Amino acid sequence: MRLNSGKRLAAVLAIGLSAVILAMYVSVTNGTFDITAADVIRTLLRIDPVPEHDLVILEFRLPRIVIAALVGIGLGVAGAVIQGITRNGLADPGILGINAGAGTAIVLFMFFLQGQLKGAGWLAVMTMPLFGLAGGLGAAALIYAFSWKNGRLDPQRLILTGIAIGTGLGAVSLYLTLKMKSTDFEMATVWLTGSIWNANWQYIAAIMPWLVIGVPLIWSRSRILDLFQLEEGSVISLGVSAEKEKALLLIASVGIVSACVSVSGGIGFIGLMSPHIAKRLVGLQHRHIIPVCGMVGMLLLVVSDLIAKTVFAPAEVPVGIVVALIGVPYFVYLLYKAKA
Repeated sequence: MRLNSGKRLAAVLAIGLSAVILAMYVSVTNGTFDITAADVIRTLLRIDPVPEHDLVILEFRLPRIVIAALVGIGLGVAGAVIQGITRNGLADPGILGINAGAGTAIVLFMFFLQGQLKGAGWLAVMTMPLFGLAGGLGAAALIYAFSWKNGRLDPQRLILTGIAIGTGLGAVSLYLTLKMKSTDFEMATVWLTGSIWNANWQYIAAIMPWLVIGVPLIWSRSRILDLFQLEEGSVISLGVSAEKEKALLLIASVGIVSACVSVSGGIGFIGLMSPHIAKRLVGLQHRHIIPVCGMVGMLLLVVSDLIAKTVFAPAEVPVGIVVALIGVPYFVYLLYKAKA
């Protein structure tokens, strides 16, 4: 049985990654300025480089594709953790208010500090995830405090509190954007809806440390997430320090989500859909679910970004809107299924 599940995981990952590579190929070669696969290979291998190809591939398209892939991985894995801790299939980082907390902190950064750090280059880019982390951790701490009941974390209160705090922080973000200059307001509004159109290599460098540390840490706690599907008393009787492990997993998830929000804005539903799709594909063991969640999140966001920049051409819509158009019907389906 274990061998069969391992083979199934390998097959799912191979097929999923092949689909991701195909989507990346279509995305890098198609657009306002079409480029052949041979041109892409020559550009990447630095064989007779052409300045126009360098600009389009290395400065515009490739960073955007890489950011979409990394953010998809982060949001997918974080969604698996949130649903595992709460034992609720309708939970995700956006519903719990983590996105809103990170987003509010970054809007504060854009409102007060971004103009002062514009000439700082890397400093400004690397500071944004730190503000996002602070906002995400602050929102998580509030939600955690209000969800504490009878000496333990109540999963249902966690969701309800997250929705309430997320709504309040969203109102704060909106108020701050209305106080911005017209150009900054437009940028902030597009960013809040979820957008990766201005991705660059600095953003990739800013998000990578959080994924490199957070995702392996979460995967190493796969067995703990499996145990959290049991009743609280059963988990404690097995010798697991439940509240300590929940706090560690939540901090890792908040760090990942905050870094993702800092470079892509508030993209929802990836963390909701990925765990459900992963469970259908590879079962209920989190050591299988977590890598598949990352792969599914990556595929969803890369394909959504491809749709956002090609289907509506010459206009372009934020990728968060495309994800929402896919995610809302799926969310309604999950609600209907849960009710049934």
